[in-house]
Amino acid sequence: MIEYRIDRRSGVATYVQIVQQTKQALRLGLLVPGDKLPAAREVVEATAVNPNTVLKAYRELEREGLVEARRGLGTFVRRSLGATPSDSPLRGELSEWASRARTAGLERDDVAALFAAVLDEYFDTTEKEQDHR
Repeated sequence: MIEYRIDRRSGVATYVQIVQQTKQALRLGLLVPGDKLPAAREVVEATAVNPNTVLKAYRELEREGLVEARRGLGTFVRRSLGATPSDSPLRGELSEWASRARTAGLERDDVAALFAAVLDEYFDTTEKEQDHR
């Protein structure tokens, strides 16, 4: 089962953090179709967020077709995202890289910015930006 971690200093809305963490779990295969998400009450108890915030996140996931609410039963995963299992060899390589970055004195935000910049180089899909390469 997924455990949500809320970073109140991130500047990212709490419900967005829940959506993002759920999507990450779907991409990594930590959540698969049929899995039940924690009840809103459980998330509230674990994270001290407003119940409406959790419900808003779950509604957003439902709107995107990733989960479905079943009255009286809970919210269940409908489909997964991506195909990268959490035990992928690439995860190990990335973990080693992150360790080296930390040893080199980079802060979390520095690493995130560097990684995002590299992702933009390799995964940019807009034609306009591709034409400028």
